Amino acid sequence: MHSFLYRANALLTFAITILGVVCAIASFTDNFHNPTPHAQVKVLNINWFQKQPNGNDEVFVFLAAEYETPKNAVNQISLWDGIIPSKEHAKFWTHTSNKYRFIDQGSNLRGKEFNLTMHWHIMPKTGKMIADKIVIPGYKLPAEYR
Repeated sequence: MHSFLYRANALLTFAITILGVVCAIASFTDNFHNPTPHAQVKVLNINWFQKQPNGNDEVFVFLAAEYETPKNAVNQISLWDGIIPSKEHAKFWTHTSNKYRFIDQGSNLRGKEFNLTMHWHIMPKTGKMIADKIVIPGYKLPAEYR
């Protein structure tokens, strides 16, 4: 007869093997799944916008001002961010001031054009993270500050 520890070891080894196979299959099939989240941003004012991300699991969303300089092709200043914990919370309005200040350290941004870009990262419970964005062009900083 086999002892209790021998049987428990065999059962645990079998369970871990099955779990590993299921995880490998789930990871492999994730390559065939292409979620298509949709978002809409309507800028009514520089501080007020509507967003409607639609996805699974948790979604990290942030609004950034993006501009170019001779030294860097893309510069980002995060103006707002948020986490959408579930599909039920995916459609909402927000009216907020900047969560993070849009600060020019010097006078490098005076009169510079910039885009508002809404980025989102879908973080599923398992599988790879998916990222996408919407660019809203046509904004310009003032030539003179107060």
